[in-house]
Amino acid sequence: MKLIARIAAPSAALVLAGLTATACAPQTSDNSAKKDDKSGTLRVWLFQEVNNKPKEQVVDAAVAAFRKAHKGAEVEVEYIPVETRAQRIKAAFNDPKSAPDLIEYGNTDTAGYVKDGGLADVGEEFTAWDEAKDTDPTAKQSVTVDGKIYGAPLFVGVRALYYRTDVFKELGIAAPKTQDELIATAKKIHKAKPELYGLAVGGAYTYGAMPFIWAQGGELAQESGGSYKAAINSPAAQKGITAYTSLFGDDNCPAAKCASMGGNATVTAFASGKAAMAIGGDFSHQAVEAGAVKGRYAVVPLPGRETGSIAPAFAGGNNVGVLKSSSHRTLAVDLMKQFTGKETQRKLFDAMGFLPTYTDVRAAVAKKEPFVEPFVRTLGAGAKFVPASSGWGQIDASLVLPTMFQEIVSGKKDVAAASGDAAKKMDAAFAAAG
Repeated sequence: MKLIARIAAPSAALVLAGLTATACAPQTSDNSAKKDDKSGTLRVWLFQEVNNKPKEQVVDAAVAAFRKAHKGAEVEVEYIPVETRAQRIKAAFNDPKSAPDLIEYGNTDTAGYVKDGGLADVGEEFTAWDEAKDTDPTAKQSVTVDGKIYGAPLFVGVRALYYRTDVFKELGIAAPKTQDELIATAKKIHKAKPELYGLAVGGAYTYGAMPFIWAQGGELAQESGGSYKAAINSPAAQKGITAYTSLFGDDNCPAAKCASMGGNATVTAFASGKAAMAIGGDFSHQAVEAGAVKGRYAVVPLPGRETGSIAPAFAGGNNVGVLKSSSHRTLAVDLMKQFTGKETQRKLFDAMGFLPTYTDVRAAVAKKEPFVEPFVRTLGAGAKFVPASSGWGQIDASLVLPTMFQEIVSGKKDVAAASGDAAKKMDAAFAAAG
């Protein structure tokens, strides 16, 4: 989630929403390296941020520390566009001679890249790495496929509830404590102030909708014996879908305007003063601060079903992995640790606002920057992740869940029919993934 970090969300959205054109690609042949050179030049591909200079400075410091510890090793870093990364990385898997040694990748890409045969299993080195013991469990899950570890988490991102303190004060209402209160509050605000969306929602905002499904006890899919089966049509998931889609309509966020909105559009609506609430990430903070509502908003964890509970949030983020084809495996793993270690993650937070994946480092930055606190609480309450199947990339790229939401809010299908059809599409993708 976070190529995501400043307004950051342009990259974020691309990382989390557009993700994998690679997942349904044919698996590459074995491209494992036949040697492990302890000197030479390591090539690295990292993502180009909207404002890349602060990231470059942090990366340059990490490279300098690595070179100091590894005489005879050089590092060549290239910043690649997020939009074309799928094609470039897939091509690199198929052409080891031109491939980099390390790549940054969105965490929902992990399973697809593993299936494509591109990432090296670094589980032995990761497990023996002292710093790794403090890695957040959900972040560690994002680099894990079938019990093997294919990289190290670089940062994590989650979403919480942004709300307008001035509007809430004027109407004499408090931040909602349950999901039902959230829905009722959104409609109350819109009734009192028709010019505002009570809660900005989007039919194409998959990662904003997931907490509603999870809060009701629903799941996207269930894993058994290494394979996945859709659970989006279960009774619990349907309750969550019903809750989320109830927010589309003339009493909160009109379907004609909101059905096509994604995460960026909902945050933009809030930042520009057109919504009283929005579900935004820690990576949305800078965009909101730069908007019309600066100084007139607060953030709390998105409430769950029970009073005082926190709805499970999707744990987005990026990872750094070593390519199986790297002829500098030992050096590449050491550089991976340098890029994703605690010191670099502290600096990335200071420079870009990226949330650290280490629980101790995250607690420290939360004390330094109060805006981080509700996101840290959300992570602590138990964030969730998408199915660790390369089929998820096809599901995401095919817009299966946005289509489901849009069919419901447009009135074309009821929740049972739409979720049933979505489950069939998901099962087909999981089956094709093997």
